[in-house]
Amino acid sequence: MEITAKDLATALGGTVEGDPEVKVTSFAKIEHGKPGQLCFYANPKYEHYVYTSKASVLLVNFDFQPKQPVEATLIRVPDAYAAVARLLKLFAGSDNKQRRHRGHCRIACSARIGRRVWVGDFVTVGKHSIVGDRTRIYDNVTIGDGCKIGEDCIIYPGVHVFSGSVIGDRVILHAGCIIGDDGFGNALQPDGSWQKIEHLGNVIIGNDVEVGSNTTIDRAPLESTVIEDGVRIDNLCQIAHNVVVGKNTAMAAQCGIAGSTRIGEGTVLAGQVGVVGHISIAPHTTVCCKSAVIGNVRKEGETLYGCPAIDQKKYLKAYAKFKQSAED
Repeated sequence: MEITAKDLATALGGTVEGDPEVKVTSFAKIEHGKPGQLCFYANPKYEHYVYTSKASVLLVNFDFQPKQPVEATLIRVPDAYAAVARLLKLFAGSDNKQRRHRGHCRIACSARIGRRVWVGDFVTVGKHSIVGDRTRIYDNVTIGDGCKIGEDCIIYPGVHVFSGSVIGDRVILHAGCIIGDDGFGNALQPDGSWQKIEHLGNVIIGNDVEVGSNTTIDRAPLESTVIEDGVRIDNLCQIAHNVVVGKNTAMAAQCGIAGSTRIGEGTVLAGQVGVVGHISIAPHTTVCCKSAVIGNVRKEGETLYGCPAIDQKKYLKAYAKFKQSAED
């Protein structure tokens, strides 16, 4: 990567203040910026670094008004955070070699592989599976029979996509995640033993979804576990059978969602949130870290905290009283 401030501004729809011909070759956090690097400023608590950073170029919002002289060339954009996200995606994709590599792979004759698909070593693609155009499949990936993978997907090493799974366009599956394995279904027998319940359904993942490393999404017993469009799931999460995760929901690391739960669109689950099975969470709910949702959430837009999770303000008031009583 080597690009001038002028070309960056053109790509981002921004304006340049300073030397338009200065070149950058890499990215850095604003506190670590060095000559030849591009940084961005979006959080007010980092403003002091704007005046001390040695970076050659800084992305800033249109409305930023510096209080001191700034050495770096500024590129003003509507949203600096969104702009750097676009740049990172652009340059990550610029190194992608569009090639098909089938050495040391096992691809069924009945599988349909799209145009400009990149396939790494030791990849297995099962019978009658479909892989869309421009998808990248890295080493040691297993795709079962009858799967459908959309266009422009990225499937990182060690991912396992079980038979019958349906994955939309522009989906990113990070290393080691498991899509469509059996759910945890067992029936207690009269003698105290457990009888396994077979899972014959599948997993359906919409468009523009990202699933973190070592996350598991279980197949349904009869129908589908559904992850709708635009969902973001962090590393080490567990999505059980028959769950429906509404579009544009975000879920941080180590969340666990029990079976047959419906999560409304735009919901945010912070780290280590647990959700019991067979309940519904209203759209645009926020659940704070380490909370446990044990009943239906019917009101949209609530922020919940605690175990069991209740309205955050009520929880904090109750905790203050609890702490005060413990000190008396």
